[in-house]
Amino acid sequence: MIGCLFIHGFTGAPYEVEPLASYIKEKTGWVVKVPTLPGHGVTLSLKGHTYMEWITYAEQELLTLMDEVDEVYVIGFSMGGIIASYLAANYNIQKLVLLSAAAYYVNLKQIFLDSKEMIKDLMNGNIKDNELFNRYKMKIMHTPIKATFEFQKLVKKVKPYFQYLNIPVLIIQGECDGIVPVKSAYYLYNSIPSKQKKLHLLPCSKHHVCHGDDYEDLKNYVEEFLYKEDKVLTQ
Repeated sequence: MIGCLFIHGFTGAPYEVEPLASYIKEKTGWVVKVPTLPGHGVTLSLKGHTYMEWITYAEQELLTLMDEVDEVYVIGFSMGGIIASYLAANYNIQKLVLLSAAAYYVNLKQIFLDSKEMIKDLMNGNIKDNELFNRYKMKIMHTPIKATFEFQKLVKKVKPYFQYLNIPVLIIQGECDGIVPVKSAYYLYNSIPSKQKKLHLLPCSKHHVCHGDDYEDLKNYVEEFLYKEDKVLTQ
């Protein structure tokens, strides 16, 4: 039996990867786990939480899953991609998928373009209909500065582990991502020594690639990488 562990992003929750997690579970019958990291979720409360808590919690979820299945694939989104890379470098994981993985943070050019759209909607009285505004309003209001520092410390801690990733790796990145710049995906691709690695850019997607315009392409890339290549898809 195969198990998939999904890890969501900073200030995020399982909804960030839910479409892909549900698709894989329904299509394959594999064991799929989508835990919520400490302080995260719908009731966002990051005060007092550290990056080591997030790593340790993900490790515990991985070890529990490894007791249930024969093989484990890990899919990480944004900060979850960084945590997933750490797990893959330290445990016997068979495949790794990195979605908008945050080796670098903040795409200033895209933020400027997104901000122009928000200002336009604000002036027209349509700000409540702006998807980005609604998605990030609560996060901005409920994210302590110390939590952001913890995220930065996590990235700094994990970067040296990229060199130990020799398993198959799939990297997917939205080209219109205002949070994680495209250079993050190229950095990961060039830093990871695995000879079985692929990089796919999604031309119309922002940060939340599982909810973006290129989702069908993303789904196909992941499907090909995880199970079509091994011909283990449940018929």
